[in-house]
Amino acid sequence: MIGRKIQIERKNKVALVTMNRAGKKNAFDESMFSALENVTDELKQDLPRAIIITGAGDDAFCTGFDVNPKNPLVADFLKVLDSNDIKSAGRLVNRIRKAVDGFISLPVPIIAAINGLAYGGGMELATRCDLRVMDPTAQLCFSEVRLGLMPDWGGGPYLTKLVGSAIASDLILTARIINAQEALKIGLVNRVSGKGCSANEALNLAEQIAQNGPNAVRHALAVIRQSQGLSLEKALELEAEMAAELITSGECMHGITAFMKKKKPEFPDCKKQPSSQR
Repeated sequence: MIGRKIQIERKNKVALVTMNRAGKKNAFDESMFSALENVTDELKQDLPRAIIITGAGDDAFCTGFDVNPKNPLVADFLKVLDSNDIKSAGRLVNRIRKAVDGFISLPVPIIAAINGLAYGGGMELATRCDLRVMDPTAQLCFSEVRLGLMPDWGGGPYLTKLVGSAIASDLILTARIINAQEALKIGLVNRVSGKGCSANEALNLAEQIAQNGPNAVRHALAVIRQSQGLSLEKALELEAEMAAELITSGECMHGITAFMKKKKPEFPDCKKQPSSQR
């Protein structure tokens, strides 16, 4: 794992994913997007019960796209500007989004441990996670419009779902920096850790999740993720469908039996995804 631009460390039933370009503030070049796809494939082969993603070092979670002439994607970007070809621009955006979408679509809870600067695409990645834990000294910024760009890692719609259109407009259109206290107040992050402890706080949160029925967590998460794009009626239908599927999995027998015996339940790992994600 040493030398890999994105590393995986297994901690019991939790996977810690670390973006490992501390010298570049964990910014993404072409090889980082490929590494994220490889990590996604690796996690699919042996899904943990929860995933934490964080940045190497103490300074940055991730500062988004690496604007460096040596980054092949920058050369592609310049060609698009020169050609003014909207189809080429679309392919470039889709190349970036494909890697991020694949990771975020893993069917277990994903927690961002924001240990430092989260700018641009890095802030979008954190926003698309299911939960966020933030170091009190970290800074958040949707910085794209400063460069004449806009969010394109999926952060705009996800931010709007999290905090509403008015606050999303404020953060994206001004590109202002916000601190942990404001992020917690507006609901952008779930918890603020002690200084230097965002990964440990995220691990505590992940371990709480991992103690619960893995089938129950995955089915509930599927409903949470998908219901925001549905009408209330359709969301209720999805919840009922997922609840029925979960009951027939038999996992609840472990929880009910342990409860009646006044013991802590021990749930076996699950191998199947909810039907809505297959």
